[in-house]
Amino acid sequence: MAPADPTAGEISPLSRFDPGSDQWVQMLSGTGPEREAGLARLHDLLLRIARGELQRRSGRLRITGPELDDLAYQAAADALVAIVAKLGQFRGESRFTTWAYKFVIFEVSAKIGRHFWRHPAVPMDAEDWERLPGRFGADPAQETEWRELAGAVRRAVDENLTPRQREVFVAIVLDGVPMDALVTELGSTRNAIYKTMFDARRKLRAALAANGYLNDQISRHS
Repeated sequence: MAPADPTAGEISPLSRFDPGSDQWVQMLSGTGPEREAGLARLHDLLLRIARGELQRRSGRLRITGPELDDLAYQAAADALVAIVAKLGQFRGESRFTTWAYKFVIFEVSAKIGRHFWRHPAVPMDAEDWERLPGRFGADPAQETEWRELAGAVRRAVDENLTPRQREVFVAIVLDGVPMDALVTELGSTRNAIYKTMFDARRKLRAALAANGYLNDQISRHS
């Protein structure tokens, strides 16, 4: 009987991988200096992605300088650990770098969400409907009209939305809570929050239209 292959179950170069992905897999599944070089190279890539994504999303959080860099390093490090742990799950259905990108984007979202609730700009239960005209950039000359419209929106929110839809709508539209932070707070997903907001906007547009309040500005932003 032929002896068992000692490498069975280990990652080996597979022809279905593109050359770039195959190189990544070989480096990261190897040993010694080659693997260390691969880990350092992957960390650099993940760090660049994390920094770019944090810069793109940081507006509402006002994250800059060392604080932003610290979050980027945390996201890159955690993504690297996750990628190495799941390396055997890579099947070459996309490029390795595309596969790895998803890990670091997930970690960036998680870090932003946790950061927001450690340094909240506004508590979740601090509703202030007087801020609604300002959230839409209302002209002071139209303040009376806007306040009437804000009242109509509030009534529509109270009367037409489910408790979950109301919670999500108020957090995002009224309180300016970033999507990633809301996902963390509610233990949900971005897709679920998007769906909830879509349904809430649809209900509000119908209610405002039925009462003669709907206009283009609310239709675009509610």
